[in-house]
Amino acid sequence: MAIAATDIKRVIVIVLDSVGIGALPDADEYGDEGANTLGNLSRVINGLKLPHLEKLGLGKIESIEGLTTEITAMGAYGKMAEKSKGKDTTTGHWELAGIVTEEPFPTYPNGFPDEIIDKFTDLIGCGILGNKPASGTKIIGELGEVHLKTGKPIVYTSADSVFQIAAHEKVIPIERLYEICKIARSILTGKHAVGRVIARPFIGEPGNFNRTDRREDFSLLPPQPTMLDKVKKAGQSVQAVGKIIDIFAGQGVTESNHTVDNMESVDAMLAYMETEKPGLLFVNLVEFDMNYGHRRNPKGYAAELEAFDLRLPEILSNLQESDVLMITADHGCDPTFSGTDHTREYVPLLVYGEQIKKNYNLGIRESYSDMAVTITELLGVNSVENGKSFVDEILEVE
Repeated sequence: MAIAATDIKRVIVIVLDSVGIGALPDADEYGDEGANTLGNLSRVINGLKLPHLEKLGLGKIESIEGLTTEITAMGAYGKMAEKSKGKDTTTGHWELAGIVTEEPFPTYPNGFPDEIIDKFTDLIGCGILGNKPASGTKIIGELGEVHLKTGKPIVYTSADSVFQIAAHEKVIPIERLYEICKIARSILTGKHAVGRVIARPFIGEPGNFNRTDRREDFSLLPPQPTMLDKVKKAGQSVQAVGKIIDIFAGQGVTESNHTVDNMESVDAMLAYMETEKPGLLFVNLVEFDMNYGHRRNPKGYAAELEAFDLRLPEILSNLQESDVLMITADHGCDPTFSGTDHTREYVPLLVYGEQIKKNYNLGIRESYSDMAVTITELLGVNSVENGKSFVDEILEVE
């Protein structure tokens, strides 16, 4: 159904990857009861210093040590529940874009079954190392030397739905690594349709291996049109920063800058903002999750949040009158929690723009997809299937 256009020409979405804001009611089903990325983090470091996120209303959503609730928020604020089954990157981003996943993606706590590994090794013409859940840096340290001697790729997974293949760039050239990832993607279908196959190239010598920035994700195609598809089909721009293009397998994207570093990603976003193209600018800042959440590093996580907060004035000053900024997350990854997995949490929702109501409480949204249907309505394009719009709640009416 077509939606009447508003005066909004562009929506900018920043996903603070893994910055959850409290356990969901079903968190105990995932082993995550008591998880709270922002709440627990702020407690263990004796308070976060995020003055610019505070002004947008972050501290008014939930109690976060160091942030006041006694402030008139610059925009609207609330939090969103994940309706999908799962707590992984793909599930979270797909729901933010309008897809509710009824069945969780498969995970492999005991490694991949013989039916997958046998077919994979037959197709690539050699055996593998690993085949177990592991930290990427740890398994490279453990098996990297054997990999150098045998030439066999290292296959591993995590608590996420991923089939990861690590290889030294001098042993398996990068294009060959991508090729065998595509082979894995072709056989990981049906009940074994993992969310992502990931190429994990590395360099160096035993005792000093380092992963390179030539990682590549080979994702499932979204099973139905997302807000990206709707915006693109309407002839508007869909600019992606970070791993957004990987998560959506390129579908619905018109331009992409595949950054990894958070500050480089902010720079790329600002460059896209300068183009002033109508449509969607969709940004993922991955380092919160990748470098600090999974590695259970509260101090590093807090420092990275504070570094992003320092960039917010620059972002806000580059907004046009017809822009709307939304800041959210895709799941939690509580750096104070046990294990190394994501955590099943609410995500914050901050909405700001010259045409957005100030100090408006959006409450608890029933699905991340509320954001997607709101964005399609703001941009005057056909709506996604899921979600409940909050356009009427947030727009200032003269």
